[in-house]
Amino acid sequence: MVRTEGPDGKLQDYSIAYTFGVEPLQQYLIAFPGGRLQALGIAWDSRPRAQGGQRWFHLYPGQAIDPKDPLHWTRLSQTWNHQCAECHSTDVKKNYDPQTRRYATTWQAMNVGCEACHGPGKAHRDWARGGGKGEDDGLAVHFDQRHGLHWKTDASSGKVHPDGTPDNSIEVESCARCHARRSLLSEDYRPGEPLTQTHRPALLSQGLYYPDGQIQDEVYVYGSFLQSKMYRAGVSCSDCHDPHTGKPRAAGNGVCLQCHEASRFDTPRHHHHPIGSKGAACAECHMPTRSYMVVDPRRDHSLRYPRPDLSVRLGTPNACNNCHRAQNAQWAARAIANWTQGKRSKGYQQYAEALYQGRRDGSGAAGLLNTLASDTEQPAIARASAVSLLGRYLGRETFPVVQQALTDKHVLVRMAALGSIEGLPGELRALLASDLLKDSQRAVRVEAGRLLADVPRKMLDSAALDAALKEYRNSQELNRDRPEALVNLANLARRQSQPDKARSYLREALELERDFTPAWINLADLERDAGRNNQAIDLLEQGLTVVPDSADLRYALGLARIRAGQHEAALPELRQAARLDSDNAHYVFVYAVALYSQNQRQGAIQVLESALKVHPSNRDILFTLLQYHRENGQLSRAKTLASRFVQTWPDDSRSKQLANLSVQAPIGHSE
Repeated sequence: MVRTEGPDGKLQDYSIAYTFGVEPLQQYLIAFPGGRLQALGIAWDSRPRAQGGQRWFHLYPGQAIDPKDPLHWTRLSQTWNHQCAECHSTDVKKNYDPQTRRYATTWQAMNVGCEACHGPGKAHRDWARGGGKGEDDGLAVHFDQRHGLHWKTDASSGKVHPDGTPDNSIEVESCARCHARRSLLSEDYRPGEPLTQTHRPALLSQGLYYPDGQIQDEVYVYGSFLQSKMYRAGVSCSDCHDPHTGKPRAAGNGVCLQCHEASRFDTPRHHHHPIGSKGAACAECHMPTRSYMVVDPRRDHSLRYPRPDLSVRLGTPNACNNCHRAQNAQWAARAIANWTQGKRSKGYQQYAEALYQGRRDGSGAAGLLNTLASDTEQPAIARASAVSLLGRYLGRETFPVVQQALTDKHVLVRMAALGSIEGLPGELRALLASDLLKDSQRAVRVEAGRLLADVPRKMLDSAALDAALKEYRNSQELNRDRPEALVNLANLARRQSQPDKARSYLREALELERDFTPAWINLADLERDAGRNNQAIDLLEQGLTVVPDSADLRYALGLARIRAGQHEAALPELRQAARLDSDNAHYVFVYAVALYSQNQRQGAIQVLESALKVHPSNRDILFTLLQYHRENGQLSRAKTLASRFVQTWPDDSRSKQLANLSVQAPIGHSE
C-alpha cells in the first residue's frame, strides 16, 4: 500500500499492483481505471547500504511535482502501458481502444524472458520435448552469425582485426529494440530484423545528445554505440556483455583487454594515471557515466577520446573533469596536450563543430554540415543528424547534398533527408522522394507517406502512396493514447484538406491532456485557415488559461493579434514569449521586429543587442540589427556588424553587398 497525492491533489491510499526492476532501483505500479498502470514517483534504492542504497527516494528530487505537472505519477508520461511495458516485459500488446479510452494490455511475461529476443518459443519447446532431434530447433533467431569469427592482434599497432567480415547487425539491432531512444511504429516485431522496421530511432538531436554526440538525456546506448569506432569495426554487444546476465565479459579493464594489448594500453604510458586508480580504468576515460533516475549511472557507449579542448570551445562535458572537479576544462586540455606533445589524434568522431554550429545557426554552419553529411567515414547517425539540420539551410550549396542523402545506403540518412525537404513545394518533394514510398524500411516509408500526403496523386504511384499512408496512419493509431500521435493524425488530415477530421483529433488530444499546447496551437491554425482569426485568438486565450506560462501559446497569440491588426495588443504577448523562452532566438527576433514596426526603434535595437550576446552568430538577429542601426544613423555600429556578418556568413547572398557597405541603399533580404 501507499498513501500519496492522487490526480486531484489529495492524499489517498492505493494498492500496489506490480513491482518492476531489480537493481539499482525498483518501481511500483498502481492500477487506475481503464486498464492503466501508473508508475509511482517514489522508488526503492536497491543498491547495498554501503553504496547509499536501501532507502526510499523520489525520482524528481527537489522538484515540486504536483498533479498539474506532466511528470506527476498520475499523468500520461508515467503510464506503464505506453512508457515502460514494451522493454520491461515480453510480447506486449498495448490494446488501447480510443473509443472507450481503455487499455486491455497483454503480455507473455511481466519481465524480459527468452522470447523477448529469440521470438516465440512454442516450436522450440515442442522440439525439446520431442528429444531435440534435427537441426531446426524452432527458434526464430539464434544470434550465431559470428560463430567461428576470430580477432587477431596486429603486432605493430597493438590493434585487433577480424579474420573475416563480422556481421554485428542482427545482434545490435535486436538489442536496440529496448536499448534505444525511439518511437514505436508497429508491434509486428520480428527478432533479428532492423530496428527501423518497427521503430523510428532518435538522431543526435539537441537535448538528447551534446553536439559531440555524448549522452545528455536518457538515450539508452544504441545511438551512442552507432557512433563508435568499435561498432564500425564489427564489434557487437555480446563481445563485451553476457547477453543473458548483462554483466561484462570480464572484470575491470579485462573487457577491453580482450582486444587491446595490455602492454600498450593498460599502462601509465597510455593512461597517465597510477595503476589501479580510477583514472587507469578504460571505461572511466572512454565511457564516462551520466546518472539517470537519480541512482542509475549509465556509461556512454560511443567509446571516444576525452576531449576537454571541445569543452573549452563548445561547452561539452569531458571525462577528465568528471574526476578532477576542482579543475577546469582548460587545465584538462593542457594536461592532455602536455602528455601527447600536441600530436595525439582527435579521435574517430569528428562532428562536434558541425552539429554545434548547425544547431545554433552558427558561423559556417551550412558548409560544416555539408561536409559531415557527405563524409562516409563518419558514423551514419552523425551524418543523418547533419542532414536533418540541413533543412534549415537549403540553398544552392546544400540542396545537392540533401538530394544525394535521399538515396544513401544508410536508412537513418534517408529518413533524415525526408524531413529536410518538407518545406519544399509539393511537385519538387514528389520528384525527390516518390521512390522512398517503396523503401525497404518502414521508418522511411511512413515518413515518405507523411511528406507526400498533400501532393497531387497524378505525380505519384498512387498504390505506393496508399500503402505508405496506411502504414503511417497505423503507426499513429497504435499510439493514439498519446496526444502527440493525435496531433500527427490531425496534421495529416489537414494536409489532405479534411479540417473537420483534424479538429476531432485535436479535441481528442486535449481531452487526454488539457495542457498539451501543440493541440491548442493547431486548433487555432485550423480556424486561421478558414479565415476565422478571431476564433483562433479565442482558442489561444483558452489555452493560456490552462497553461499561462507557455511561450509557444504566447507567441502564437501575438502573431494572431498581428494578423487581426491588433498590433499594440500583440506586443505584450510577444514580449512574454521572448521572456519565457529566452533561448529561442526566433521569439526574441520577432518581438524586436514588432517593436520596431510600432516605432519603438530604440527598444527594438536594445532587444536585439541583448539577444546578440546570447546568440552571437544568429543570421536574422545580426542582419536586422545592422539594418536598424543603419536606418537610425548609427553608421559606425552598422559597419562593425556588417563586417561581422560577412565574416560569419560569407556564403549569404547579402554578404557581397555588405562587403562594400553603402550608407545609402538598403540591403535586400536573403533569397
